[in-house]
Amino acid sequence: MKRTTIKSALPFILSVAALSFPLSGVFDTATIFLDQIPWYVGALVVFIIVIVGALFDMVGVAAAAARETPFHAMASKRVFGARRAIVIVRNAEKVSSLASDVVGDIAGVLSGAGALAVAVQLQRAMGTSGWRGEVLIILLTALVTSLTVGAKAIGKTIAIHSPTPIVLFAAKTFDTLLLWRKPMEALAAKKRKASR
Repeated sequence: MKRTTIKSALPFILSVAALSFPLSGVFDTATIFLDQIPWYVGALVVFIIVIVGALFDMVGVAAAAARETPFHAMASKRVFGARRAIVIVRNAEKVSSLASDVVGDIAGVLSGAGALAVAVQLQRAMGTSGWRGEVLIILLTALVTSLTVGAKAIGKTIAIHSPTPIVLFAAKTFDTLLLWRKPMEALAAKKRKASR
């Protein structure tokens, strides 16, 4: 594995920090829409955000914990996604930073903001006010926080003990998305040519 110095990693660090600002803004703006939908739909959205955050955290830890050797063996047998998995492992620092620090942490913050919006919606639906309403909000946000921390802890434990299948699954998912993208780009290019 190649050694990275702070100086050589600085452009990546700055780009990740710059990327997280607009992403966070977009995701935080999305929580405003939770005020417009029923509380139970909002609760489902918050649950999905928690799961997505935990999954990305798991991929980040798995990328850091995985070794290249099994993926080389898979690549020699032409296993789909094996070559991409090698790229992920070779760039473990960047993948871990993007998956865990950018997506995982933003999802954690977003789930807390979403839980607060859902709790306020539920408070209105139940017609509670005063100290009872405040207790309801505190209980729901505390519940979502504990779910987030618990899901991330489970995901990290799994990732440390079996990183190879997780990295391979992430690589297969990425390659599948790229395969879908190519025909769509070709179709868009054909439409552009036909319209000229």
